[in-house]
Amino acid sequence: MAAKRSKLKIIPLGGLGEIGKNITAFEYNENIIVVDCGLAFPEDEMLGIDLVIPDITYLKKNAEKVKGIILTHGHEDHIGALPYFLKELNVPIYGTKLTIGLVENKLKEHNLLRTVKRHCVSTGETIDLDPFKIEFIRTNHSISDAVALAIHTPVGVVIHSGDFKVDYTPIKGNAIDLQRFAVLGSKGVLALLADSTNAERKGYTMSERTVGNALEEIFAEVGNHRIMVATFASNVDRVQQIINAAYKHDRKVAVIGRSMVNVVKTASELGYLDIPENTLIDLSEIKKYNDDQIVIIMTGSQGEPMAALSRIATSDHRQLEIKPGDKIILSSSPIPGNEKTVSKVINELFRKGADVIYEDAHVSGHACQEELKLLHSLVKPKYFIPVHGEYRHLKHHAELAMMLGMPKENIHILSNGDVLELTKDSARVTGTVPSGQILVDGLGVGDVGNIVLRDRRHLSQDGLLVVVVTIDKASNTVISGPDIISRGFVYVRESEDLMDEARNVVKQSLNQCEQKQITEWSQIKSLIKDTLKDFLWQQTKRSPMILPIIMEV
Repeated sequence: MAAKRSKLKIIPLGGLGEIGKNITAFEYNENIIVVDCGLAFPEDEMLGIDLVIPDITYLKKNAEKVKGIILTHGHEDHIGALPYFLKELNVPIYGTKLTIGLVENKLKEHNLLRTVKRHCVSTGETIDLDPFKIEFIRTNHSISDAVALAIHTPVGVVIHSGDFKVDYTPIKGNAIDLQRFAVLGSKGVLALLADSTNAERKGYTMSERTVGNALEEIFAEVGNHRIMVATFASNVDRVQQIINAAYKHDRKVAVIGRSMVNVVKTASELGYLDIPENTLIDLSEIKKYNDDQIVIIMTGSQGEPMAALSRIATSDHRQLEIKPGDKIILSSSPIPGNEKTVSKVINELFRKGADVIYEDAHVSGHACQEELKLLHSLVKPKYFIPVHGEYRHLKHHAELAMMLGMPKENIHILSNGDVLELTKDSARVTGTVPSGQILVDGLGVGDVGNIVLRDRRHLSQDGLLVVVVTIDKASNTVISGPDIISRGFVYVRESEDLMDEARNVVKQSLNQCEQKQITEWSQIKSLIKDTLKDFLWQQTKRSPMILPIIMEV
């Protein structure tokens, strides 16, 4: 019995085979810890959806086992779903200072600040959530205070790299603690879960400092025009470098975009942003200064329709308009799938006379192949699970591990929901747990599923026809109608003949119902739908959604 119980289960509930929505459960006997709890942004076909969060059915079923959530860093794809998680399962959260600071912003918005326990942990510290001891190891990423985790369990040490790169000259804080990885590796590491985002890219990821140099060169050449820089709000080090370059060239800095304003406020309060005195100004004050005295930092580098940059591009921003000659720097690279949206925004900006720089002002926050090899060589794990990436990224990372001499059978490319059971000398997938995606639309969480999305797609492709008929209750005969209302199907005024014919088709099907003495509403509706659908398909080769409404008087 003891042998059966002494297994560690690693259960990824999100983040594998996709970008975003990172969340992994570690379970040993009656105890579960959760690492990260992120969101993903909706794909194009998810019409009207705002956010995608992980399905935590398994954790809710085992609520009494869950000891806490440990966070690796403060990016949305690692902390974004926390408020939704904590409303279902109120457990303590553990993270570094900046990460907890950013989480507190979210909890405030969702009225959870008073009820959720938060613990600030420094790098190098170990927390004890028996039987797990979780050590926070300093790493580098495109946000300060990122950590890897060494999870000490009764069957061995498991290292979770979090999102990382090796940056010997970081903007804030110290370089990644390679020495600690080496010490753990020399003592023996059971399994490594490591970031696969850049596993396809050869070489090394450049230091964040190189961006600072590039920005300074651009700033020096701009002359007497305004400068606007769009980047991720959470990339605090990038924001720092933009502020540094602005200060060096005697420019004031204004910040726009709700998330950008929040992060700048939190990061400067906690000491992660050094803003020289009198550098930051309010957006409303920019009129007081000449164009060559202004830098504006904003969100929207991914072409998000509601973010500041997109709204400026479409002249939809209340306080800011593009002037010819404005220098606009996109300091990020498009997330896979966003390329089209981003290029649309760039084209709009050029059209308005702006000068746009969308290359060479960004470096990734994720390790390329040579840094991944370094981590693998230091940690020397027995088993390896590539995480954080689409399937191709995981596959490339697995191949990299094999190239370094790891046997193929010791590498596990998992899918969300897989249960990997580990003992001191074995690792195998023994089953699956529920792990879909929950869609958030407005205030609704999970109330929009595949059926609703299918309807939305249908409506977006072929439109809607509403057929209204009034029937006499006593004699069961049609008193008025059928009236047909078209939305997104055809422009009625130009298609009167088609609408008249459609009305006749419905009349005929209603006559049929009278002759056959069909009084069941559901049967009448089905008949209207079927006959009208066939007719419209023959006439237009379109099949709109048909909604029959029957009224009795």
